[in-house]
Amino acid sequence: MRSPVPAMLTAPSAAAAVAKALPVARSNTTAALHATASSRRDVMTGVGAALLLALSPQRARAASDDEYLTETTEVIGKVRSTISMDKTDPKVADAVTELREMSNSWVAKYRREKALLGRQSFRDMYSALNAVSGHYISFGPTAPIPNKRRIRILEEMDAVEKSLKRGR
Repeated sequence: MRSPVPAMLTAPSAAAAVAKALPVARSNTTAALHATASSRRDVMTGVGAALLLALSPQRARAASDDEYLTETTEVIGKVRSTISMDKTDPKVADAVTELREMSNSWVAKYRREKALLGRQSFRDMYSALNAVSGHYISFGPTAPIPNKRRIRILEEMDAVEKSLKRGR
C-alpha cells in the first residue's frame, strides 16, 4: 500500500545530510571568545557555589542532653527577666533584641533534633518562645506583654522546668 504523502517529503534531502555532516567553521577569535565565555561561566559557577557555602548558616547540632538542659535553662531565665521588665526601662528594647536572638538560635539548634521533638519540655518551650516572639514582632520591642499572655508564658516556663527535671 502506498503512502498518501510523497516520498520526497518524508525522506531526508541530500542537502540536509550534507549540511549536518559539515562542521561550522569558526575563526580563531570566535573560538577564543567561546572558550573564554565557557571558562568564565565555570569560574562564576564555582564562585557562586563557594559564596553559597560560606554565607549559608551552618546547621547547629545538639551535642548532648546536658547541653540542651543548660541552654534551655538559660533561655528560660532570659524570657522571665525580659517579660518582667518595666515598660519604662530604657533597656527593654536591647533585652528584647537579645531574647529574640537567643530564642532564634535555640529554635534553630533544637527543632531538627528528632530525639527532642517528642519531649514535653521542647514543645512547651517552643510554644512559649512563639508567643513571646510573635508579640514583639507584632507590637514592637517596647510594647509590654499583656498580663494574661505573661501569666500563660510564665506557666509554660514552669512546666518546662518541671519537664526538664524529670528528663522529659
